Amino acid sequence: EVQLVESGGGLVQAGGSLRLSCAASGFTYDDYAIGWFRQAPGKEREGVSCIRSMDGSTCYADSVKGRFTISSDNAKNTVYLQMNSLKPEDTAVYYCAAVYPRMSWPHQPLKIAEYDYWGQGTQVTVSS
Repeated sequence: EVQLVESGGGLVQAGGSLRLSCAASGFTYDDYAIGWFRQAPGKEREGVSCIRSMDGSTCYADSVKGRFTISSDNAKNTVYLQMNSLKPEDTAVYYCAAVYPRMSWPHQPLKIAEYDYWGQGTQVTVSS
C-alpha cells in the first residue's frame, strides 16, 4: 500500500523559505502523481502543486506560481516542495497525496478527489 510521510514544516518569517519533503513508498506501478495540498484554519483544502513520475510534468496553483517549486528525487522516492517568498497567507497544514493517474487527472491535476492516498500533514506557519 502507498504510504506518504511529510516533513519540513515549521515557523518562518514572511519572505523566508522552507522546503517540505514527502517520502513515498509502496508504489506498484511506475506511473504515479504526487500532489501537495494545504488547508488553512477555517478554509477548504486546496491544491498547491503536483508532479508526475512518468514524465516529470508539473503543475502549480496560481497563488504559488513563481514562488514554489516542486521536484522529485526518484532514487530516494521523495518529492520536495521548495517554498520561497513565503507570505502569512501560506500558513496552513500541508499534505502530500498520491494517485495512479486516471484519464481525468491531467485535466484537473489539483482536484482533491483525484487523489487516493494521503499523508498526515505538516504545519507551516508564516509570521508577519
